[in-house]
Amino acid sequence: MKLPPLNALPVFEAVARLNSFSRAAQELNVSQSAVSHQIKSLETWLGEKLFVRTGRYLTLTPEGGQYLETVSSALMQIERSTLQLLGHEEARLRLSAFSSFAVRWLVPRLPDLQRRHSQLDLVLEMTSESPALSDRVADCFITIHTRSPAFSYDLLYREQLFPVCSQQYWQTLSRELALPERQAEEGRASLTPGEISRYPLLSTHSIYGRHAGDWQEWFKAVGEPIPASTRIQHFSHMLLALEAARFHQGIALTNDYMLSNRSDSDDFVRVPCHSLVTGDIFYFAFKTSRRKEPGIQLLRRWLIEEAIRTGLRQEEDSG
Repeated sequence: MKLPPLNALPVFEAVARLNSFSRAAQELNVSQSAVSHQIKSLETWLGEKLFVRTGRYLTLTPEGGQYLETVSSALMQIERSTLQLLGHEEARLRLSAFSSFAVRWLVPRLPDLQRRHSQLDLVLEMTSESPALSDRVADCFITIHTRSPAFSYDLLYREQLFPVCSQQYWQTLSRELALPERQAEEGRASLTPGEISRYPLLSTHSIYGRHAGDWQEWFKAVGEPIPASTRIQHFSHMLLALEAARFHQGIALTNDYMLSNRSDSDDFVRVPCHSLVTGDIFYFAFKTSRRKEPGIQLLRRWLIEEAIRTGLRQEEDSG
C-alpha cells in the first residue's frame, strides 16, 4: 500500500480549509514552521505543488483542489468510524442551505428537530446560491441541482411565486380598486396584471439573475409585458423584498416556504391573482455512499416529514 506521509494529511486539510498556514498552526496547536514543513514534505512526496502564494493570499492549485476533495472526505470518514467504534452516539452534520430557506423555514423548526433527535448536532451553513456538492462544503445540502451522480436527492418543494403585500397596503389597495364592491358583484376579488402594475413592484434580482426578472416572468406567464409606466424597486435577495413589503413599500413576489407557518405570516396578504411556477425544485441531497449514516437518515426523514406536514411537499410527490 503506497501511502503519503499520513501526519501531513490533517495539516494539509486544515491549511486548505482555513486558507492560512498561521491559522492552521493555531488550530492544530503546532508552530507555523511545523505546518510549512509538513506541507513541503507532502508536496515533495507527491511531486506536485498544492498551494500558490500570491502576495498575502494563499490558493490551492488545481492539483491541490482535486487532492483535497479526496483527503477531506477520507479524514471525515475515519473520524465518523472512530466515533461509532468508541460508542459516541452524537452525530454532527453540516447542512448547507439557501439563506432564505434557512431563515424563513428551517431555523424556526430547529427546536422540534432538537427535541426529537437530541443526538443530532446540526451545523447550518447558509449560502446565497446553490452550493457545490462536496464534503468540503457540507455533509448534506438543500439544493436545486441534481447534477452529481454521486449524490442521492429527496424532493422537498416545487417552487411557485405569488404576489404579497402588507395588511395595511392591502387595505389601501382594496379601497383604491374598490375591491369590496367588486367582490360582492363578482363573488371574488381577483386582480388583473394591469391593476397590479399600478403599484410599486418589489423585485428580487437573485431569482432570475436580472433586474425585474421575477416580475417579467410573472407577467409573461399570462402573455403580457410589464407596462412601461410600472415603478419597480430592486433588491438583491427575497428576504429584503419581503421586508420592504412588510413595511408597506409595495408588492413583492415570494414563495410558500417564506410564509409557511411563520409567526409573522399574518403580517402579509396573498394578493389574489395568478402564481408563477419557476421550475426550481428544492431537494435534500447527500452523498449516496453515506446513505447508511444514522445522522443523515434522521435529518432526511425529519425534513421530508416537515415538508409534507407544512404543505411544501405535495402528496403526489410522496410516492
